Amino acid sequence: MKLLLDQGLPRSAAEQLRGAGIETTHVGELGMAEVNDERILDYARRVGSVVVTLDGDFHALLAHQSATGPSVIRIRIEGLKGPALSKLLLELLPQCGELLEHGAVVSLTHRRMSIRRLPIG
Repeated sequence: MKLLLDQGLPRSAAEQLRGAGIETTHVGELGMAEVNDERILDYARRVGSVVVTLDGDFHALLAHQSATGPSVIRIRIEGLKGPALSKLLLELLPQCGELLEHGAVVSLTHRRMSIRRLPIG
């Protein structure tokens, strides 16, 4: 599985996740820090990445497009540093990796995780 970390998430998490064997890129590493969400979704779809973001707009865009991909993980926990985000994702991926491989959206808070298969709606 490949991950694409959105702007607003620590770049250091990409390096830590790569160290754990997960192919991970941060949009800033691609020169995409300023591009809109649709371009990020298009890129992730082309390269087969799961988008990890703080932004709720990604789920809305996927629903509006009735899209079947890419999968998106929305982290609804502000202020995570690189190590905490990496740990969170390393715990999350075994739980929902298969669903993410086939198209899903995940929303994660301190207390709860919700998963919906794509397309939404």
